[in-house]
Amino acid sequence: MAVRLLAYEVADLCLGKPPLRSLSSSATVADALSALKSSDDSFISVWSCDHSGSLECECVCVGKVCMVDIICHLCRDENLSSPSLALKSPISVLLPEVKGSVRHVKPSSSLLEAIDLILEGAQNLVVPIKSGSTSNTRRKQLQKLSSSIAPTIHNGQEFCWLTQEDVIRFLFSSIGLFSQIATLSIDALGIISTEFFAVEYHRPASSAIKAISCSLLNQTSVAVVDEDGTLVGEISPFLLSCCDEKVAAAVMTLSAGDLMAYIDCGGLPEEVMKVVESRLKERNLKGMLNEFMISPCDGDISNSSYDEELPSPTTPLSRSGRYSRSSSHSARMLRQAEAIVCHPGSSLVAVMIQAITHRVNYVWVIEDDCSVVGIVTFANMLEVFRENLECMI
Repeated sequence: MAVRLLAYEVADLCLGKPPLRSLSSSATVADALSALKSSDDSFISVWSCDHSGSLECECVCVGKVCMVDIICHLCRDENLSSPSLALKSPISVLLPEVKGSVRHVKPSSSLLEAIDLILEGAQNLVVPIKSGSTSNTRRKQLQKLSSSIAPTIHNGQEFCWLTQEDVIRFLFSSIGLFSQIATLSIDALGIISTEFFAVEYHRPASSAIKAISCSLLNQTSVAVVDEDGTLVGEISPFLLSCCDEKVAAAVMTLSAGDLMAYIDCGGLPEEVMKVVESRLKERNLKGMLNEFMISPCDGDISNSSYDEELPSPTTPLSRSGRYSRSSSHSARMLRQAEAIVCHPGSSLVAVMIQAITHRVNYVWVIEDDCSVVGIVTFANMLEVFRENLECMI
């Protein structure tokens, strides 16, 4: 059985996966925004193609972009005064400076090779879809689509993503082969990472912009904690990617706790949005005000409103009650979009089930008093599986 597991190729993990949609590396941020809004995909792949000097062009996927990249771009100091101009920037400004988050692999690459690339830092593996060349009819149909949302076809070949989640799901389907580690606690396995991003509940959300960007790159999240280090919730790049670019105004004016509520609930009451507008006026961010405020407030807002405490849709509760440990070792924050948590004594298989069920690449680790211990990621889990697969060879 172990031999069969090791015999699987990357193509076996990609069966049924949809083809990538793509943008050219010569596109703009506005093109990326339009493509994301017209697609159900959270990420759009970015490709660089060299059509010079050869019969077939050399095409390489150089990265991926999502709405969070655009939001963080709009919140940069140099872009606050003119979001419309920032949207005209080349798409390259959204790509990370450190290369390697996206890697090409052959369909015949082994499962071990895929895991090794992920452990080296790859978030997504780009795999040719092993279904032969795209038919002429299919190609003509795709040519009729907008180029900003058309599936990627290079030299008659479509491609798909292979993600960390795909690999973890595949390994979970054979969890019986890993019985010696599956029931061990994450603490005993030493896979709890104490390096994570956090922001205090009442701190300005703008102070977490870099952390949000880095957590997106690391496929994690930003913990929102109170002054005692209790986990109140999170600012999740996954949920933030479901918003539109107008959330940039909320990032620049709300507290971390209020932004968390904004993301979870899909917006804030009208009176709170008026405060967002007043704070944009106070900071003289006219470009963001004109670009993102849908309904300007009628009349002038008195200066006294600038000093008022922003109404908070969520209020941190005491450690007793709401933050008490769940008897099932899967305690969760009681909010609409809940932070998924476990405890140091939770088993590897239990944490895998939590992450897979809730479609996240990480689980927060907390103590009984809800203070944050650390975080467990798919990459942490893959390190353990890689060691055990090595023993099977």
